[in-house]
Amino acid sequence: MHKNSIYSGIFSRDNLKLSIRNLSYLPRWIIVMIDLSVLIITFFFTLLIFRGTGIQYILTSHDVFFTFSFFAVNVFFFWIFRTYAGIIRHSSYIDAVKLLFSQISVLIIFLIFNFAYELLYEEKVFLTTAFFINVVLSFCGLFLYRVVVKQTFELYLSEKNTTKLIRTVIYGTDANAISVANALKFETPTRFKIVGFVDRNNQNASKRMLDLPILVQKKKLPSLMRSVGAEAVIMADKSISKEEQLVIVDQCLEFNYRVYTVPLITDWENQKEISQKVKNIQIEDLLGRKAIVLDNKSISKQLKDKTVLISGAAGSIGSEIVRQVLTFNPKRVIILDQAETPLHHLGLELEKLYPKSKIRNVIADVRNKEVMDRIFKLYKPQVVYHAAAYKHVPLMEENPSEAILTNIMGTKNLADLSCEYGVVKFVMVSTDKAVNPSNVMGASKRIAEKYVQSLQIKTQKENISNATKFITTRFGNVLGSNGSVVPLFTKQIANGGPVTITHPDIIRYFMTIPEACQLVLEAGAMGNGGEIYIFDMGKPVRIIDLAKKMIKLAGFIPDKEIKIEIVGLRPGEKLYEELLNDTAKTVPTYHEKIMIAQEIQDEFENLHNDIEELIGIANFFHNDDIVAKMKVIVPEFKSMNSTFEVLDK
Repeated sequence: MHKNSIYSGIFSRDNLKLSIRNLSYLPRWIIVMIDLSVLIITFFFTLLIFRGTGIQYILTSHDVFFTFSFFAVNVFFFWIFRTYAGIIRHSSYIDAVKLLFSQISVLIIFLIFNFAYELLYEEKVFLTTAFFINVVLSFCGLFLYRVVVKQTFELYLSEKNTTKLIRTVIYGTDANAISVANALKFETPTRFKIVGFVDRNNQNASKRMLDLPILVQKKKLPSLMRSVGAEAVIMADKSISKEEQLVIVDQCLEFNYRVYTVPLITDWENQKEISQKVKNIQIEDLLGRKAIVLDNKSISKQLKDKTVLISGAAGSIGSEIVRQVLTFNPKRVIILDQAETPLHHLGLELEKLYPKSKIRNVIADVRNKEVMDRIFKLYKPQVVYHAAAYKHVPLMEENPSEAILTNIMGTKNLADLSCEYGVVKFVMVSTDKAVNPSNVMGASKRIAEKYVQSLQIKTQKENISNATKFITTRFGNVLGSNGSVVPLFTKQIANGGPVTITHPDIIRYFMTIPEACQLVLEAGAMGNGGEIYIFDMGKPVRIIDLAKKMIKLAGFIPDKEIKIEIVGLRPGEKLYEELLNDTAKTVPTYHEKIMIAQEIQDEFENLHNDIEELIGIANFFHNDDIVAKMKVIVPEFKSMNSTFEVLDK
């Protein structure tokens, strides 16, 4: 091998990049020594300049002492302003300001000394003009070598193969957008090549930031992105409304542009943390609505210093209710569930988040009244949130007896014990599938609703003082909850498809888990007993549109890279869900997102006898008999796409 080829290999760009990349940060004493070397060079350079003009820089005979003092004072102010503390490859304007202050301080100190010496001994130590030029050169030298080091690292550490990087525009021109751009510039490994900032206010045309163009949005964003060859946009402008953001996202997804989001940056020092927060925009971000404003005073009054029991606490809804309840400082929280592992995980999480709260983990089945009685007798809860239920429609269609025993008998057990032990409020979590039910699960929840309402009527008629107030909350699908389509679609997309949809015209209402639980707490606080609260679920969403949007958000093209398959309606499934019965009306409340459904209420005795009979039938596991009795209790229960349709004829 030729010697030239050996040298070219050693000093190749890849080897240089590798050696620079592996170079660790320099110790502070080395930085001080480099700074001192720069000072020595500029000092002698100034000396030579003035010696060449025939003018003396140092006027005193004690030139050695002066020279030593000059460097000592400089090092002292390096220490005062900690100019050596910054990492040179990440130098910023703050480092420049520190250097400026240190050199100004040196200048002031020596000017004062020179003036005082002249007053005392009638001669100067040094030429003032020469010293000023020396200080200016020192600052320029110190600043310049930092700029050179910074640019060298940026040059050799940046990936030059730009085809691997995502050409991206940052939507926004405020401090948040700048901090995001800076963070992504130093991200390792690099993901994005920032090609410009988008200004929607049309105020910064022809200007630049971070040496990148500011693109004025005069037309739709995809057209602007196409003009600069961008493939993605990072939403960093926090002044835009949710509606404006949704419009931009829809426009970008239509042309298969990627959309990323980043939270408001509060810690601008930690650039690595900022870059890690730049993530694909989630479907929850698109379906979420404005933040819910809660009446914290009324909720706090209900929960503070109270013992609260939450059934189904390990589930997606129950666990979020637990987290939100704990923020109101209850006396004790009993988290109850029959699922051992999820309950254990929740308990460990709560120990870390709320170490001072009294939390009791109880493994028990709401169907076992004897165990429930022991729990009520031991803890004497004052507020009960009942979220325990079987909720998977196809499974309950195959196992109606389980739906009866858990959703109806379990609710009945807790409701009866709440009356017996003087629970102040009992809040039941229901579902929109209880309205005009088309499946066993929805019908079982409707019967449970009827029972707690009838208990309320019974206690009112008997004029029982301090009777339990029974409140029902009814809402639609919850994003990310167990059994929701969103986790299913996410898994299917991750596996390369296909994404399965039951029907192209199926629509659903969606709400986020925290949003739903916030409204449960609010409704529970405002309820006086007997109400069925329904929540404003926003606009309905076509499931096929949801699937396409999720595929695009994942960076794929629907029906090309990820297929969508129509598999047919599942047993008991409707094309659309309702929040109200055909005969029901709504009454508004003080909260704009919560309304009261005025349903026809049943007398306790007749309903109680029917439910006891239904539970008895369920214990024999005869599916047709069970469903037939459910249809008697809930006349509007009409089975759809199910073997039980014959019972409606």
